[in-house]
Amino acid sequence: MNKSVKIIIGIVALLLFAVVLKYFKDANAKNIEDFNVEEPFYTSINSKVVATGSLNPEEEIELKPQISGIVDDILVEEGDVVNKGDLIAKIRIVPNEQALTSANSRVNSSRLSFDNSNTLYKRNKVLFEKGVISQQDFENSELSMNQAQEALKQAQNDYQLIRQGSISGQRLANTNIISQISGTVLEIPVRIGDQVIQSNNFNAGTTIATIANMNKMIFQGQVDESEVDKLEEGKPINIIIGALNEKIFPAKLAFIAPKGISDNAGAVQFTVKADVEIDASLNIRAGFSANAEIDIESKDSVFAVREALIQYNRITEKPFVEISIGDNKFKKENVELGLSDGINVEITEGVKVGDKIKVWNKASKDNEDEED
Repeated sequence: MNKSVKIIIGIVALLLFAVVLKYFKDANAKNIEDFNVEEPFYTSINSKVVATGSLNPEEEIELKPQISGIVDDILVEEGDVVNKGDLIAKIRIVPNEQALTSANSRVNSSRLSFDNSNTLYKRNKVLFEKGVISQQDFENSELSMNQAQEALKQAQNDYQLIRQGSISGQRLANTNIISQISGTVLEIPVRIGDQVIQSNNFNAGTTIATIANMNKMIFQGQVDESEVDKLEEGKPINIIIGALNEKIFPAKLAFIAPKGISDNAGAVQFTVKADVEIDASLNIRAGFSANAEIDIESKDSVFAVREALIQYNRITEKPFVEISIGDNKFKKENVELGLSDGINVEITEGVKVGDKIKVWNKASKDNEDEED
């Protein structure tokens, strides 16, 4: 082996030796990761179910016309307070020409029939008085005349209904839209000149106005299927309205739906309703978003830790904590959990007073600096 090869081998060996030395130096220079620890404590825990929903009037109705026509006048505005029997709007009748012509034809036909029956009745009356015909024949002619008269009246009423929307003397009851309850006008979805359709067996009809009693409100929300069995009807709850600076209103749980509804995510939700006590001096509006806080269970002076300290085995899904055994070393300890409020959780087994529990999900250094 010549001299140059030996020199090259020596240089390579020196470089490798330098790399190894630097590796061990960097490894020893690394800071040992230091975890914070917390001790268990005694506290009060109140378990709650939170239902999200909205505040709506308990008594709300839609006013619909009994006749089809055109909105001729609207006498109230949205937000107005009205009393039962107040006039809300007026409808102008626009008769159907074909139906009107047909009804007029029936009137003429009925009149001809009545005139003929009346003539026969008068003739038979004279013959009966002279003893020419029997009483039975006279009574038959009288009956025919009375029936023809009733048919004429019916045809005339039908004609008037089509032309005016009501029988004479009853026009106000059909062409005027009257409030059926006392309350606040929430919505008027029509305007003057709009065509409206009457309410009947085949059509719900056009809504002229929506009126609600704002003094009687109910909360309607949704509760997850995992929590619905914890609820009881008649139980007092608190309703929190965000639009009123998180103001709390007392309420009573009045209804829990017997059937759940699956949402888009596949979770099953159950509808709950509660009667809410509203202060009349507050400006409560229909549709306010609200949350219902329902107390399920509470305990005082329970042995607990922060729920953020609890870890779960990926295979068994059982909870455990890591307890310090000194020199930044920890051992896993399985625990039994009790009541939780989402922040603190009761520990019934596995941890004792004075244990130092590892804060395993602490924030990074960057996050800590941002918080400072």
